[in-house]
Amino acid sequence: MTPEPPAPHFASLARAAAERHLTIFAAFHPPAGPDLPDGTGTLLLLGPASPGFWPHVTAGPEWLDGAPDPMDRWSRRVIGDWAGAIGATPLYPFDGPPFLPFFSWACGSGWVHASPVTLLVHPDAGLWVSFRGALALRQRIALPPPPPSPCSTCADRPCLTACPAGALTGTGYDVPACRDHLASPAGAPCMSGGCAVRSACPVSQRHGRVPSHSAYHMSRFL
Repeated sequence: MTPEPPAPHFASLARAAAERHLTIFAAFHPPAGPDLPDGTGTLLLLGPASPGFWPHVTAGPEWLDGAPDPMDRWSRRVIGDWAGAIGATPLYPFDGPPFLPFFSWACGSGWVHASPVTLLVHPDAGLWVSFRGALALRQRIALPPPPPSPCSTCADRPCLTACPAGALTGTGYDVPACRDHLASPAGAPCMSGGCAVRSACPVSQRHGRVPSHSAYHMSRFL
């Protein structure tokens, strides 16, 4: 039998993620479940490391070959190669249907929280938090404690009133109203710079998200 590789340290995994223009947005020891490989000891949820992520991805072969879904293909290549190098299993939020429960994993990790507008929020990325994939490690490695929600110390909560269409508030998300707004001339700022609600979060504003990155996702949304 091939011996199991030694358990990596969290700090070395964080450095390896940064080298790939990714960041570990959540890390936890998940309970066993049908969506995880048998014997998963630690799950790492990976997202874009701004601001360097977008120029790196758009200069890559997946973006330049003209084939569909360049970001998903980039994610599959980069995260898949990393997983193979450390004996982990790669998981992706875009494989489906059925899709893997990244939202539930994020909430269950304690590292990502529900915001006042119900979108996920992260202490470093704010409302820009998103996931390109995950690594399921067999080893149960030591992890830093989960960071608290940034919303607990946000007195103004600008996200609650930022939506110009009133489609995303503390009472929920009106998807048809959002789409109608984005398709109108009044929706141009959201289309070119990203969702006004996500942008209004004070933590989001410190994250360094590139507007063209957000514009790409907005174009996919419509």
